[in-house]
Amino acid sequence: MRLSLRLILFLVVGITLVTFLIARAQVRAEKLGLRSDLERRAEVLGESLREIVEPALGSHEQLVRVVERFDNRESLAGVVVYDRDGKVLGESSNLMSKLLPPPLPLDHPSADGGVGRLVNIGGVPMHAYYLSLHQNGANAGILAIFHDATYIESQSERIWRETIWHVIAQVLLIVLVTVLIIRWTVVLPISRTAQWMKDLRDGRVSPRPDLPKEDFLAPFSQEVVKFAHSLSEARAAAEEEARLRETGESLWTPERLRVSVQNKVRGSLFVVSNREPYMHVHRGKNIEVFVPASGLVTALEPILRACGGTWIAHGSGDADRQTVDKNDRLRVPPDKPEYALRRVWLTKEEEDGYYYGFANEGLWPLCHIAHTRPTFRTSDWQSYQSANRKFADALLEEMSGVENALVLIQDYHFALLPRMIKDARPDARIAIFWHIPWPNPEAFGICPWQRELLDGLLGADLVGFHIQAHCNNFLESVDAALESRIEWERFAVKRGDRVTLVRPFPISVDFRGSQRAPGVMEPSTYELRANLMRNLGIEATFLGVGVDRIDYTKGIVERLHGVERFLEKCPSYVGSFTFMQIGAPSRTHIPRYQELVNEVESEAARINARFARHNWKPIVLLTRHHSHEEILPYYRAAELCMVTSLHDGMNLVAKEFVAARDDEGGALILSQFTGATRELRDALIVNPYDVDQLAEAIRAALEIDPDERRDRMRRMRRTVREHNVYRWAGNLISDLSEIRIREPEPVVSSPSSYGEARSVRIA
Repeated sequence: MRLSLRLILFLVVGITLVTFLIARAQVRAEKLGLRSDLERRAEVLGESLREIVEPALGSHEQLVRVVERFDNRESLAGVVVYDRDGKVLGESSNLMSKLLPPPLPLDHPSADGGVGRLVNIGGVPMHAYYLSLHQNGANAGILAIFHDATYIESQSERIWRETIWHVIAQVLLIVLVTVLIIRWTVVLPISRTAQWMKDLRDGRVSPRPDLPKEDFLAPFSQEVVKFAHSLSEARAAAEEEARLRETGESLWTPERLRVSVQNKVRGSLFVVSNREPYMHVHRGKNIEVFVPASGLVTALEPILRACGGTWIAHGSGDADRQTVDKNDRLRVPPDKPEYALRRVWLTKEEEDGYYYGFANEGLWPLCHIAHTRPTFRTSDWQSYQSANRKFADALLEEMSGVENALVLIQDYHFALLPRMIKDARPDARIAIFWHIPWPNPEAFGICPWQRELLDGLLGADLVGFHIQAHCNNFLESVDAALESRIEWERFAVKRGDRVTLVRPFPISVDFRGSQRAPGVMEPSTYELRANLMRNLGIEATFLGVGVDRIDYTKGIVERLHGVERFLEKCPSYVGSFTFMQIGAPSRTHIPRYQELVNEVESEAARINARFARHNWKPIVLLTRHHSHEEILPYYRAAELCMVTSLHDGMNLVAKEFVAARDDEGGALILSQFTGATRELRDALIVNPYDVDQLAEAIRAALEIDPDERRDRMRRMRRTVREHNVYRWAGNLISDLSEIRIREPEPVVSSPSSYGEARSVRIA
C-alpha cells in the first residue's frame, strides 16, 4: 500500500511538473506569436498612415481629422502625432495624452523603420508602435499607433486554465490506469507467488502460479523459482533421510556423498575431462551459457556440486575466454556457484588431431565393436600427446600447494595423463575412469601405440570400468603387451613397486534429478502425451522415444528398421504409434558422422513416406541438442523407450528413462550389448541386429499386462535409485582414498617417452 501511495505521489508530482513546463513553453510561444502578429499589423497601418499624416503636418485641423478617422478600428486604441520636441500635435479623442508614455527618440533623418514595445496606459496593457515623420528630407515628428494588448494576456490565462484542467484529468486517468496495471501485473502475481511459497513452506501441494514476466521483475521471478526448487530439494532430502533412517536403508544421497568425501579426503578433489560442464557461446550481442549434451557431464556434475573442488576441461565455447579470470578459472554453476571450472585452451590443429583424430577416429571405433575401421595417424598421436601434456600442466598448476590431492581423470581422451601426473606428483592419488568398453587384447593390439597407452593408464592408482568384463579385457591387454605381474586374485597390475588396481564401477544417474518437484502439480501422462503431440502437429495414441547422440555405435538406423518392421507385422498400429527420435548431432567434423546423419534422415524420410497418413507419421526426428529438462516430458509421456546400442559401456539414457518414470509406467527396450543390461534385467533385452526381435519387443512393450509393466518398472527404479551416481562416486572415491601411496622406484621395461621412439616387446 505504501509503495502504491509513493508511486502515485511521484506520478502526480512528475506529471504536474512536466505539464507545467510544457504549458509554460506553450504560453511563451503563444505570446510571442500574438505579439509578432500585432507588430506586423501596426507596421502595415503605420506605413499607410504616414503617407496621409506627413502632408497634413502643416494644418492642425486637417491632422486632427486624419487621426480621428482611425478611432473605431478593431483593437486600435488610438493614434498620436508628435512634433520633433515630443509635443502632441494631434491625438485620438479616446486617448488621454497625460497618461501616454513619452515617444521614443526617433530623431535620425534617415530612420524610416518603426519601433514597437509593450506599455501600460491607465492600467491597460497596450502595444505602442513609433514611426518617424519627415518633411523636406528632415525629421518632422513621430507617429505613435496604440493597440489594445489585453487579449494577449487573456489568451495566456486561457491556456493556463486549460492546462490545469488537463493536468487534473491526466493525473486521475494515469493514476487509475497505473493502479490497475500494478494490481494486475505486479500485486496479484506477487500475492499468488507468496501464497504458493507459503504452501510450499507448509508442505501443501499447489500449482505454480504465473510469475511476473516484466523485465524489471524477471530477476525476482528467477530467484523465486530457484528458491522454491532449493526448498523442495531440501524438504525432499530431509524426508528421504528421515525415511531411510526409519527403514534402515543405506541409500547414497548428495549429503551422504559430501560427508563421505569430507571424512575420507583430507585434500582437494580434481576432475579432468575433455567436455566442460558449462559452455559460453555468443548469441547475437549476448553471451549465453548452456550445459552440453553429455552422459559424462550428467554423471560428474552432481559429484562436483556435492563435493566442491575443481573441474579441468577444454574450453570449447566461442565465448569461453571472455568469461574466465586471468587464471582461466570461473565459479559454476552460474546460478549457484559450488565449484571451480578451469579451462584449457587447444589450438584448432591440436583439437582436430587429439579429439577428432586419435580419440574419436582411433580409440572410439577401436573400443566399440561396431564395424567401423579405426584410423591411426602419427600426426594425430602427436596432437594427443601435446593435448595430454597441456592438461597435465594445468592440473599440476591447480594442485600446486595442495596436499593429499585426489584426481579423477575421465575417459579415453587422457590415457597418457595418469603417468604424467604421477611422475610429477607421486603423492597424489589418481584414478581414471574409462567410460567406453575395453576390447579384447587382439582388438586392442591394432593400435600402434598400445604400449604407451597402457603405460600411461598404469600411472593411475586405480583404473575403473563399467563392468567386470571390461576389467578382464584390460588386464589381459596389459599381460599381452607389457612386462608386468597380473594379480588376478585382487585384479591388480604390479610393475616394479607400483600397483594399479582395476575395478568395475557401474556408473549411474542422479535419480532425484529426474523426479517431479515436490509441491508442483504437473500434467498426467496422458495429458503430457497429448500436449507433446499437439505441439508437433501429430495425432497418435502411442508414443515411443529414443534419445542419443547421432553415433554409429547407438544403433539408430537399426532402431528405425525395427519400427518399420513392427508396422509391417502389426498394421493395426499404423496411424496410432509414433516413434520420437531425439538425436543430438555429434562430431560432425568426422566424415563417418556426417554420413550417419544423412543416413538417419534418409531412412526416417523413407519410412515416413511409406506409412505416413494425414496428421500422422511413424517417425519424428529431432536433430538438435536438447537439455535434460526438455527431454524429461518425452520420457514421462512415452509408452516405451528404445536403447539399441550396438556396443556401449553403460548407456545412461536407459537409467534416465527409468528414473523419470515416477508413475511406474512405460517399458524399456534395451540392447544386450550395453553395460546397463547387467543391472536392468527387467528391461526387454534385445539383439539390435535382429530386426524381427526389435519389432516383437515394440509389440510386447505396447501390449504387456499393466501389472507386469508396473512390476518391471518398479524393480528397475529400485535398482537405479539404490545404485545412483552418488553411490558410484562414493565407491570410486572411497577405494581411491584407501590406497596406500608408496615412494616410486624405477619401472622395469616401461617406454622411455611418449615420443616416436618406442620399445618393442619380443614374445
